[in-house]
Amino acid sequence: MKKLVLIRHGKSNWDFPIRDHDRPLKKRGVADVHLISEELKQYLLEKFLIFSSTAKRAIDTAKIFAEILLIPDELIIKDVKLYAFDHKTLEMYIKSLPNQTNCVIIFAHNNAITDFVNKFGDIYIANVPTAGGVILEFEQTSWSEIKNGKVLKTIFPKDLKNEAKASKPLY
Repeated sequence: MKKLVLIRHGKSNWDFPIRDHDRPLKKRGVADVHLISEELKQYLLEKFLIFSSTAKRAIDTAKIFAEILLIPDELIIKDVKLYAFDHKTLEMYIKSLPNQTNCVIIFAHNNAITDFVNKFGDIYIANVPTAGGVILEFEQTSWSEIKNGKVLKTIFPKDLKNEAKASKPLY
C-alpha cells in the first residue's frame, strides 16, 4: 500500500519583477502553510520522504512543513522535474519513486496537482488551492503500478479557517 501527500505551494508574491521560478511566498502564503502543516501531522506514516519542486515558493513551503514536522531541511529532495504544471510529468515522476518508501510528500504546482488527483483519486476536486493538500492512498505495492487511488483527506486553508471561526464562542 502506498500513501501520497500532494501539497500545492503557498500563495506566491507577484510584487517583484522576477522569474517565476524565483517567486517567494506572500505573508498569507506563509501563514496558510503553517496552518496546513499542523493539521497534516496526524495523517502521516512514521517514515516518509519529502520531494519538492526547485521553485523558491515550493522549497519554502516544504521547509515550513519540515520545520513543523521536526525534519532537517537537508532531507528535502529538490528536483527540477517537479517544476512542472501538467499531470503527465507529475505522474511519470511519482511512478518512478523508490518502492522501499510507502509514504511520500510532494510539494509542487497546479494544474499538475489538481489534474493528477482527478485522474487517480476517487473524488472530483475543482481546484487544489495554494497551500492545499490532498492525501491519496493506493492499494498497489509498487509506485509504477498505482491506479484507482482513494482520497483519504483534503486539507485546504479555507476549510481550516472556517472550522476555526465556527468553533469560536459568540460572546
